[in-house]
Amino acid sequence: MPKMKTHSSLKDRFKITGTGKVKRYKAYKNHLLYGKSGRQKRVLSNQPLTSKGDVARLKQGLAQLR
Repeated sequence: MPKMKTHSSLKDRFKITGTGKVKRYKAYKNHLLYGKSGRQKRVLSNQPLTSKGDVARLKQGLAQLR
C-alpha cells in the first residue's frame, strides 16, 4: 500500500502540537495592518486550537506531520 501524502496546502496552515492537537492561524493578519489597532493585531497573533469536528479530517490530510 502506498504512503499517505501530506496535503501541501495544509502544511503551512496548520500545526500539530506534541499532544496531537491541531493549531490553526487566524485570518486578517496578513496585510492592511496599518488600519488595525495594536490590540487587534495582538489578538490575531495567537493560534487557537481547531474545533473538534474538523480535527479527524485535518489529521488525515496532515498524515506525514504527526
